[in-house]
Amino acid sequence: MLGNKALELIKQLQRCDYLTPIQDEVMKQVFEEMKALFEENQDDVSATSDGGTQYHAAIQLRHSVLLRDRRCILAYLYNRLQMIRDIRWGFGPSLPPDVRSCMSESEVNWFTAYNRNIANYMISIGGGIGLDLFANMQPPKSLYIQVRCLCEYGDFETSDGNTVILSKNSTHFLQRADCEKLIHQGILEHITV
Repeated sequence: MLGNKALELIKQLQRCDYLTPIQDEVMKQVFEEMKALFEENQDDVSATSDGGTQYHAAIQLRHSVLLRDRRCILAYLYNRLQMIRDIRWGFGPSLPPDVRSCMSESEVNWFTAYNRNIANYMISIGGGIGLDLFANMQPPKSLYIQVRCLCEYGDFETSDGNTVILSKNSTHFLQRADCEKLIHQGILEHITV
């Protein structure tokens, strides 16, 4: 039946809420179907150029299927890009290998360009200092947090110029902005009271 392969792409998006390998083969089949429908329409249009109307219904049907297939392909690709964008905001600029293996080359290129655009934007705002958009995804409850050091780290200089010695199992009361990267790296852990 016409349009089944394109509908299969949309159904696959609905079944999974994570990024699956791109369906190249199914997309190629949809493009081949679209090409065949377009060529049939071209033949029927040239056959009816003398004023016949016997092919108008078939031409209209094939044209509607072409438009539907195009919408399905575009929706599939758009939703994949939205998932990749959400992965960028969730995981940061480096992709996990299992996610990268699910992406096409053009999606990897889009991801790289998206990273570059975000980095350029973050550098351009904040009066030349820059602003890290990923620092506080949720508004902090307080500017200072209590942290415990999980490993020997050594001297750590805070943003106000003070030096703190981070030794294993030591606890500190630091500014959230100073220690967020160390928390993400697994050097510190946030102690909730």
